[in-house]
Amino acid sequence: MKHLMRRLAPDSKALKEHRHFQVFGRLLHDPNLWHLNRRSAAGAFAIGLFMMYMPPFGQMLMAAAAAIAFRVNLPISVALVFVTNPVTIPPMFYFAYLVGAWVLGRAVAPFDLEFWAQPANWVTILSPLALGCLLCAIACSALGYFGVHLAWRWHVARHLQRRRARRQAPAAPGPAAAAGLSEPSSSRQI
Repeated sequence: MKHLMRRLAPDSKALKEHRHFQVFGRLLHDPNLWHLNRRSAAGAFAIGLFMMYMPPFGQMLMAAAAAIAFRVNLPISVALVFVTNPVTIPPMFYFAYLVGAWVLGRAVAPFDLEFWAQPANWVTILSPLALGCLLCAIACSALGYFGVHLAWRWHVARHLQRRRARRQAPAAPGPAAAAGLSEPSSSRQI
């Protein structure tokens, strides 16, 4: 699990040198931002998945600032923001709008590009969209946090189980035991 996350996360040197992150200056040199452990990864998932439902402009900087404030893994929190992209934003935000409209008890506007492109309609859409984004962000954040904790614990338990099984398995007899001879305990005794 740890190796997969390290392979998929952006390079720490590249993030430290990124022009948008220069605003954080020396704060980026905190070693806790680059450690990968269960607490740091779960917190990074929570921040990244929360920030992906925020307005698309500045998500990366907001995720970096939150990762610095909570001292969790910066590369993971920034990378998860990119779940929202031009392909995923319309369905994600429309779903958030549906959730907000349902909670507020308002009628739902159809998914019609002409309706959504008219600024006059934005006033009626804004409050359900904002509430829905907040609720979806909280739900995704909680699911990501607890999901990483559970997946990490499952992976560690499985790893320990396999290690115990390897240690308890009887060793295959060597060629000397097959010939009836006792094997020396080390190569120095040969």
